[in-house]
Amino acid sequence: MKKIAIISSLILLTAVVITSCDSKRKPGKIYMPDMTYSRAYETYAERDSLKFTTDPAKKGGGLIYFDNDPAIGTIKRGELFPYTLPNDSNGYKMSAFVKNPIDSTTTAELVEAGRLFNINCAICHGEKAAGNGPISTSGKIGGIANLTLPAYVEMKDGTMFHSIAYGKNLMGSYASQLDRKQRWMIIKYIRTLQPKAAGAMPASDSTKTAIKTDSTAKKV
Repeated sequence: MKKIAIISSLILLTAVVITSCDSKRKPGKIYMPDMTYSRAYETYAERDSLKFTTDPAKKGGGLIYFDNDPAIGTIKRGELFPYTLPNDSNGYKMSAFVKNPIDSTTTAELVEAGRLFNINCAICHGEKAAGNGPISTSGKIGGIANLTLPAYVEMKDGTMFHSIAYGKNLMGSYASQLDRKQRWMIIKYIRTLQPKAAGAMPASDSTKTAIKTDSTAKKV
């Protein structure tokens, strides 16, 4: 009886192996097909428009709604300084309560922030953030902010970050050009170009050194 059971098991095992390895292009039986062939999609991958839609208004009716945005409150692994406020009037208002996560910067970091500012911002706002960059003085685009004015000196870091991240008025978003840390660093650098707000503490020695180093590098 045991021999019959053993022989039957061997025959069954052989049949499974032969069926599973019949062809490399045609895999055999799959234990959990929904795990093997996941329905997960890359964010920007093309999808069958007859089955999927990214328009919330077209939910139902046989179409599967797929939201390209990450789940609310989640960030990718290794991401720094998450910022989850939405791009709307309420998000802009709430941004004033967001503190700059970078408490202090080294000389090298501030010099790097100045370099990033000159590459991405000075073309419009000017080297000294006075709103007199080449694009501004060309007369082709008006309304470029003079960041040394009291309104921007008093503007909270979070609000400035929100504007850089999402864009504001004629300025587009710089989220694709600058990561979150770089945006916060640039705001730190802008503060060194602005007149000090009433009651503000004087710049630290490291800040003064960084500004001096940066200006020297520009002259060269």
